[in-house]
Amino acid sequence: MTPDSPQKMIPPDILLDGYRRGLFPMSESRDDDSVSWFTARKRGIIPIHSFKVSSNVKRIIRQKRYHCRVNSSFRSVVEECANRDTTWISDVIINSYEMLHLAGHAHSVEIFDRDNNLAGGLYGVTLGAAFFGESMFKISPEADKVALWHCHQILKKNGFALWDTQFYTEHLGRFGCIEISSEEYAKRLTDALSKDAAFLSF
Repeated sequence: MTPDSPQKMIPPDILLDGYRRGLFPMSESRDDDSVSWFTARKRGIIPIHSFKVSSNVKRIIRQKRYHCRVNSSFRSVVEECANRDTTWISDVIINSYEMLHLAGHAHSVEIFDRDNNLAGGLYGVTLGAAFFGESMFKISPEADKVALWHCHQILKKNGFALWDTQFYTEHLGRFGCIEISSEEYAKRLTDALSKDAAFLSF
């Protein structure tokens, strides 16, 4: 895209319809103008009652090395998530989720250091009582894990029923992530979509 060309994006209603059907979009690179839709035979989720972090992360939280904000720097969080050698987060994806954020369905958890610099964070999509985690990043040590902890607090206290991570990885397994079948995921998604929850910070 040239600077004078209109921004390419997926309309919010198309994005939300995909999530309702268990799909999620990805591009092949940062400058890829195309988007493909994916699902998974085995789905990664973090059961909200089973979330866990290490004692070191808990210590960092107690010591208040970082502070958390929600939805104050959404685009910056998504751009930092895309700031790596290989990424599925293209400019099309960034523009699309920014519009979804403005529509009230995409949220960021932002971690700042004591000098008020963005140190880490994550973003995801909400529908009903489902939270679809998209990506996270860190600039400072453990800041991504602190963001996950704060995200869990928000989901637990606001009555969310489903925390979708799309795929299971060993890294996410450290936080309680498990893998379920697509059939089980569909049941949990239907249940979560029938409920209401708001992504409000405390």
